[in-house]
Amino acid sequence: MKKTILVTVLFIFRLSPVFCQTSYWQQQVNYNIDVTLNDTANTLDGYVKMDYYNNSPDTLLIIWIHAWPNAYKNDRTAFSDQLLQNGRTDFYFSSEDKRGYINRLDFKVNGMVAQLQDHPEHQDIFKLVLPQPLLPHSKIKIETPFHVKLPHNFSRGGHVEQAYQITQWYPKPAVYDQKGWHPMPYLDQGEFYSEFGDYEVQITLPSNYVVAATGEMVNETTAPVINTKLVVKRDLATPRKHPPFFKTKIVKNNTIQSAVNTKTIVYKQINVHDFAWFADKSFIVKTDTLQLPSGNIIKVSAYFQPQQSAYWKNSLQYIKKAVVTRSNYLGEYPYKTVTAIEAEMGFNGGMEYPTITSISPVKSSAVLESVIEHEVGHNWNYGILATNERTHPWMDEGINTYYDNRYYSSGSNIVKAGDEKKKYSFIESRMPDDDEKFIAANLYATQKDQPIETASQDFNEINYNTIAYYKTGQWMKLLEDNVGKAMFDSCMHEYYRRWQFKHPYPEDLKKVIEEVSGKNMDVAFNLLNKKGALPEKPIKKDIKFASFFSFKNTDQHHYIFAAPAIGANFYDKLMLGILIHNYTLPAEKFQFVFSPLYATGSKQLNGLGRLSYQFYNGTNGQNTELSLSGETFSGNAFTDSALNKKALRFSKMVPSIKYTFGKKNALSTINKFIQWKTFFIKEQGLLFSRDTILQQDNITYPTAGRYLNQLRFVLTNSRILYPYKTELLAEQGEGFARLAFTGNYYFNYIKSGGMNVRLFAGKFFYLGDKTFLKQFETDAYHLNMSGPKGYEDYTYSNYFAGRNEFEGFASQQIMNRDGFFKVRTDLLSSKTGKTDNWLIAANFTTDIPKSINILQVLPVKIPLKAFLDVGTYAESWQKNAATGRFIYDAGLQLSFFKDVVQVYIPLLYSKVYRDYFKSTITEKRFLKNISFSIDIQNFRLKKILPQIAF
Repeated sequence: MKKTILVTVLFIFRLSPVFCQTSYWQQQVNYNIDVTLNDTANTLDGYVKMDYYNNSPDTLLIIWIHAWPNAYKNDRTAFSDQLLQNGRTDFYFSSEDKRGYINRLDFKVNGMVAQLQDHPEHQDIFKLVLPQPLLPHSKIKIETPFHVKLPHNFSRGGHVEQAYQITQWYPKPAVYDQKGWHPMPYLDQGEFYSEFGDYEVQITLPSNYVVAATGEMVNETTAPVINTKLVVKRDLATPRKHPPFFKTKIVKNNTIQSAVNTKTIVYKQINVHDFAWFADKSFIVKTDTLQLPSGNIIKVSAYFQPQQSAYWKNSLQYIKKAVVTRSNYLGEYPYKTVTAIEAEMGFNGGMEYPTITSISPVKSSAVLESVIEHEVGHNWNYGILATNERTHPWMDEGINTYYDNRYYSSGSNIVKAGDEKKKYSFIESRMPDDDEKFIAANLYATQKDQPIETASQDFNEINYNTIAYYKTGQWMKLLEDNVGKAMFDSCMHEYYRRWQFKHPYPEDLKKVIEEVSGKNMDVAFNLLNKKGALPEKPIKKDIKFASFFSFKNTDQHHYIFAAPAIGANFYDKLMLGILIHNYTLPAEKFQFVFSPLYATGSKQLNGLGRLSYQFYNGTNGQNTELSLSGETFSGNAFTDSALNKKALRFSKMVPSIKYTFGKKNALSTINKFIQWKTFFIKEQGLLFSRDTILQQDNITYPTAGRYLNQLRFVLTNSRILYPYKTELLAEQGEGFARLAFTGNYYFNYIKSGGMNVRLFAGKFFYLGDKTFLKQFETDAYHLNMSGPKGYEDYTYSNYFAGRNEFEGFASQQIMNRDGFFKVRTDLLSSKTGKTDNWLIAANFTTDIPKSINILQVLPVKIPLKAFLDVGTYAESWQKNAATGRFIYDAGLQLSFFKDVVQVYIPLLYSKVYRDYFKSTITEKRFLKNISFSIDIQNFRLKKILPQIAF
């Protein structure tokens, strides 16, 4: 009886958009699809018949059609563009055989041929021009054959070898609602919006596949299909990756007749807006039933691979619990089946479809339960409450996340915290307990967040994953606290009752809550359009001391960290000390770091420190940072005739102001800042004098001071394809000025790696007359064709193992500046290519393919690159110049420690360099030609802590 009543209620409801309501209406599309899978060509051949009901008050002349398999057609689709936007190049550089498309469309409407027109922008949308106008409250029959080349599964659907995830695979009309047409391209980030209807789908495929699909299986038949083809001469003993499904082979008249066992399965489902199916030969299947309070009995199924059996052993329990809790929270599950399947989808997590969800391979039972709970929950928010989640993703993902939080906070989870023991590493023990809360706090603190009410395609990836999910879940909790939990549940039950099997918008949810609770929700719903953290009771943070670092509970503590510090250079030798700092995330407005170090070699106290204060003066992330930094170390040493060694100290103080520009578009990958620094530097030198009375030589170590003003403008574009960086640098010191431009552009290769092109142009000016003394005093500031040495690092901004060494391995260190040739002539009184006028250089560095990288045989993979440097400078254009107008060097480059250390092996170079090596370096020439750089400034915390999103 209960079943009969339910069916009757559904039947009456399905008529209601046409006959019972005038203010709300929605279209309906019923589907009858016949499809065949070819698992050799990885294709589908199908025929679809649609009954399209125009329940609107409008006469329709066209219908927009989604043909989403065309999203995989080439690299000029919205899908491809968005993957690049989010840092993925796997599809963009994929081979043709891994891509997909839909074709052979031949639409007829009520038996008449209908014209199909291209969308002006998107290849996966077509306009179906109706032969005759479709009047209000009328229906038409639309039909077409279609052929789909299934792509490799880059995003939700396709295939991984002969495992098939068939999703978004057939042509279907876009939604037409009170706000008009909603044609939308397929996107990886951003889900779907489709019309409700009834589905009957007939699937034919080889009989050894196990199939899971939307809805109920109502029939299955098996039948051989005879394929006749010419004999192809081949070695039949050669094994195939996947054995053919031949029942018999008959050779006759130079043909082979093969009887292939196939089966045809029919699925039906009413009142859904999508249909997905999955086929795999290796599925293990578990089934059970679940009876809900109404008496509705649901078939519960799980499909998974043998390798995941340990994690999926309790999967039916997870599915049942998810159905029961969501039914209690919102309203009872109305369908007869619910299924979870394991499938590789190109990402971690899961993807929902009506009555079925796909889940990527997991690493624990706890993760599986969380994904099943979330994805099964989408049967309510997505499946039954079918919002336009492309425009309002929070109504799907965020509301569902709120109920995820309820599931766990109420103890509904089956896998408890202690059921799966986890060993925490040193780093993991200092990571935040709630990753989503931590990431959100960083977004708020840096003004990089976006409002909840943002369309899927307008979110950047980190905001989509944080704001649409996590923040909306917190916002829903705010609503719950506003009206009380019991009243809130009443509101959501009513929302479900009114809007199930419909397309609600934000204003519909607001109206229900206001009507049921009797409260005005303007303030709460206005928060959907605002950036920043949601209103909450402020927490007074205390000061907490800790070792090393921590990102745990940073909303409760102002941390002060202490850790042992170690350092070394050629003059101070080993240095030991302590590092005291407050660097954490979200970053404190006031930050400090101090590190006093005792040098075992120079027997003196060294160290460094920095103070900074940062404030945000806008709403789009623009900020100003004031800082003061300083350091003191030994930069040279002198040994007198009595073998007494004296370390020569340098010290610097650097006040700075830096302005970082904001971003009006959160999707922009462009970052830019302008920075002013003044360097106040003191250096100990040597002074030899003669005491004419005592007739003895004296050596003193006077300290001299100098200054340098520096203005930088830096613009970077960190896009995944062809990123670039430009820097304009203006510097001024006593008696001179220096201008420089440096540009870096990276060209990606199709397979992997790429080429970095660096361009440099610089000009040196004397302020006032050029004199021999001024030329000598400004030598360190002159432009270098070769990478500058330590004594030319005039701001002491790079780490040098032996800053003023001219012998030994330490003397072979260079820095990435100016012309940055890797070959050196620093033992000459005047370095080749050094100028106090102008200099231009181009540096090319390319990855070497793994197939010809001889270092691939090593157990530790070391990137091998090739470099080429070409440059010219003012003196080479003078009459009787010592070099040709253009000079060059080329060789191999080894990269270590995430590009922090680079080793350069010059192999080819201009004659001037060959002559230098032959005349100057008499032994071990090859080894002494090698140079290296230590670019600590290239170090990024995220390289060793990928969990950190900033």
